[in-house]
Amino acid sequence: MKVYFETYGCALNKGDTLIMKTILSQRGHKLVDNPEDAEVLVLNTCTVRMDTEERMIERMRSLAKLDKRLVVAGCMASAEPGVVSSVVPQASLLSPQAIEEVAEVVESTNKTVMLEPKEPRMLPKLVEGKIAIIPVEDGCAGNCSFCITKNARKRLRSYPIRAIVDSVREGVREGAVEVELTGQDTAAYGLDYDPFINLGHVVKEVASIEGDFMIRVGMMTPEQAMRIVDDVVDALKERKVFKFIHLPVQSGDDEVLRLMNRKYTVDQYRELVRELRSKVNDLTVATDVIVGHPGEDENAFENTLNLIRDLRFERVHLAKYSVRPNTRSASMRQIPDSVKKERMERANKVYWKVALHEHEKYIGSNLEVLTTELGAKGSVIGRTINYIPVVLGENVEMGRWMRVRIEGSSFFDLKGRVL
Repeated sequence: MKVYFETYGCALNKGDTLIMKTILSQRGHKLVDNPEDAEVLVLNTCTVRMDTEERMIERMRSLAKLDKRLVVAGCMASAEPGVVSSVVPQASLLSPQAIEEVAEVVESTNKTVMLEPKEPRMLPKLVEGKIAIIPVEDGCAGNCSFCITKNARKRLRSYPIRAIVDSVREGVREGAVEVELTGQDTAAYGLDYDPFINLGHVVKEVASIEGDFMIRVGMMTPEQAMRIVDDVVDALKERKVFKFIHLPVQSGDDEVLRLMNRKYTVDQYRELVRELRSKVNDLTVATDVIVGHPGEDENAFENTLNLIRDLRFERVHLAKYSVRPNTRSASMRQIPDSVKKERMERANKVYWKVALHEHEKYIGSNLEVLTTELGAKGSVIGRTINYIPVVLGENVEMGRWMRVRIEGSSFFDLKGRVL
């Protein structure tokens, strides 16, 4: 059959889609780029925020009008199956931890519901572009008060190292120059089956694969990173690994962290970042911050702003707190939207100022940049060794290291010219 995929959300969702595409391709189904050309439509959903959920509902209704068989997969199918079924009663449902059953769901002529977690069996063999997205684990070991994703990806599941290595090797063979090892919490890898095997072992094995490629290590929680900090440092020091780490702090205030059920203090987080930077040269640290979580008073918010200024984050993913159903934070006293909006504006200004200052330091320097993806208006995006995006002009070859002169910057990226 002809199958169309539409994917929203994080890199883990994109990796899930590649797994499903691999399974269906191996069974002889044809993947198409246009929903009008398909017999089956697969919508891989995200539900991390209320506005995201509203967009998913809009897409469900829109795709349903095409009068094709519809499969709603991903986090919304698992965390809010009742909402999905009320919007598109005819759609089949497939949870993110049951994606290996995608062929059964797609091939069924009846509505099919697959929500129970299955044991992971395979990883992607398909690569789209120059970036291979390879999940190393699914789910997490935490239970944050604000998180609906925990309801969707109910338990931690680590993929076998051999399966990860085979998938990466296939991706490199297919032309990938960047390998993103992704997961809901990559530092939790192995906790579900062997506490003596962790993310460091995975990265070391992947880095030993022959080929000219770079590894980006995906998001990890601070508490799990602290547990294996020496192995994280060793992984980041590998020659084929981008000097980049994504450590979501969520708040710079200890009381808010307690209400969020995060298992670290601000001082512990600060010490972790400083240790990593002291041991890994030119390390880029990205973080996530939730603005307006219940319990965040003006003093707590200022503490968060001060942490951004203090640790000089090169990248901050700011999000206004959004009430999610069936989470503990939803039952707490909420902060008015007007206050959250005003704080978001202030937080963005602080972040933009800090990041712009950090990026301006590169102007006038010559850097090695790996071209990995297409940008806007025909431009090409490359990545420095510490994963800062560099916008290059048109007609630049993809998948190669380039010597680049940095001629400009913004809070988000650098502007370069190939030498």
